[in-house]
Amino acid sequence: MRSRKLALLLSVVMLVGLIAGCAAPAAPASAPAAEQPAATAEATEAAAEAAPAGPFEPMSLAADSCDYGGEFKSIEAVDASTVKMTLCYPDPAFPAKVAFSAFGINDADYLQATGGGGDLIEKPNGTGPYKLIEWRRGDQIIFERNEDYWGDKAAAQNLVFRWSPESAQRLVELQSGTVDGIDNPGPDDFDTIKNDSALQLALRNGTNVFYVSMNNTNAPFDNERVRQAFAMAIDRQRLVDNFYPPGSTVATQFMPPSIFGYSEGQTWYDYNPEEAKKILTEEGVLPGFKTTITYRDVVRGYLPNPGVVAQDIQAQLADIGVEASINVMESGAFLDAAAAGEIDGFTMLGWGADYPDATNFLDYHFGEGASKQFGAGFPDIWDALKEGRTKATPEERQPWYDKANELIKQHVPMIPIAHGGNGAAFKADVEGAYASDIGAEQFARMNPGGRDTFVWMQNGEPPGLYGADETDGEALRAIEQVMQSLLAYEPGTGKVVPSLASEWTASDDLTEWTFTVRDGVKFHDGATLDANDVVESYVVQWDASNPLHVGRTGDFTYFSGLFGQFLNAPPAQ
Repeated sequence: MRSRKLALLLSVVMLVGLIAGCAAPAAPASAPAAEQPAATAEATEAAAEAAPAGPFEPMSLAADSCDYGGEFKSIEAVDASTVKMTLCYPDPAFPAKVAFSAFGINDADYLQATGGGGDLIEKPNGTGPYKLIEWRRGDQIIFERNEDYWGDKAAAQNLVFRWSPESAQRLVELQSGTVDGIDNPGPDDFDTIKNDSALQLALRNGTNVFYVSMNNTNAPFDNERVRQAFAMAIDRQRLVDNFYPPGSTVATQFMPPSIFGYSEGQTWYDYNPEEAKKILTEEGVLPGFKTTITYRDVVRGYLPNPGVVAQDIQAQLADIGVEASINVMESGAFLDAAAAGEIDGFTMLGWGADYPDATNFLDYHFGEGASKQFGAGFPDIWDALKEGRTKATPEERQPWYDKANELIKQHVPMIPIAHGGNGAAFKADVEGAYASDIGAEQFARMNPGGRDTFVWMQNGEPPGLYGADETDGEALRAIEQVMQSLLAYEPGTGKVVPSLASEWTASDDLTEWTFTVRDGVKFHDGATLDANDVVESYVVQWDASNPLHVGRTGDFTYFSGLFGQFLNAPPAQ
């Protein structure tokens, strides 16, 4: 799934130090109101009519109790510049979660004017260094520098996003000079780029995982012993050796080694096709089992060659007597179907770090109320993860993640294959070029050789641009040029730093978090940021009964994956 992410070399010790309460640098001088872009003018006019200016009336929402199963107890605007979030339990990773782009802050009036969908998905109205001018579906997205940005202005006047699923085409475009940067050059192109004086290569660390999942609500994957057998049937080392670039490693667990929560010394099932075939025969799966391998033909850092990897896995399964047909889906439909648990057979998916903590990898995928791609969850994994995320220190937390990682190995909801090394490439004259380990490049920092326009070519077109209801990295990267969260990740270090909140503090027990909203920030339509915008942006995700809880699919997957159950969630089907 999402599919993107950050080179989080930050240790958990540093993370816990950060959350203890950080007095941030003073906010930059406030800027004049931004000129209203055409993309948001209509919705803004409607918002102005619906909500005329008046005295500040603080917004808030509180759960009756914490029995509903989520992390938030209450979210409230104390005054126009202060937001307090009270949690049901301690969360040492809370600042890193708040910094994630899925929790970008929208103007409350704009949210209401769009009804939680529509223009909100097509025409984001943010506070970032670029503002969206036009999205030409199937072709490109055009951004323009926000001259009234509260921070450092973007180096280039214009930013253009283009896309192509073919790494060879992306490289040809870069070599010909029609684009300034490309994502995920093919593994065979690394040396070509390194040896071309007109180009530069920026590498990412393997803070990701490619895996093959199985839905345990579908036979024969409802049999744990069968899933264990399939874990022995795939030669992971062969896949990495043949289809991955330098810097990639074979995965021994879901967690990448550089992220807190990784279990030192844990091993995966040895490749043993004979034993796999024996077990599958004993369980009545063989002979004659037919299934599918489903994937999207989109290159990712965790999966640089999806088609050939699928074919190789198909051949490996054939070696043990399993006939697997290959099913290729359109990217957006694939992600939606996987999240809904609608794909049978084997599914090729992956994940990359959003922030430096096990909750981003394990809770999102295997916690209670998390993704349905694996079918029904496992209560013993839920219990271990709940203990791990509510302990205050790394020393208290790690044993619970060790337990969770062992239980994941036992239950085999998926087979971890690789932690993929990958990168981006740029023209040699692009100043400040870098590749974010979470695919969250801030193009405002890059100067394309003094040219007015920076052109970026990535792997695919975003499904939508409302970050709260997207999981695809191609969408989130585009959204991050426009939208901002209360906190942010410092490029290169992963350190949590102020953004739309100029400072934040936490109570000693890490259950009460107070954020000071930065003064003088304007949305692209000219509206002024205040605490109610923060509250509304969170509440429309948290409260499933809110009329603005709409989005593109209505899943709001990141919120439930990182903060537990929705408030007022409808009964499970």
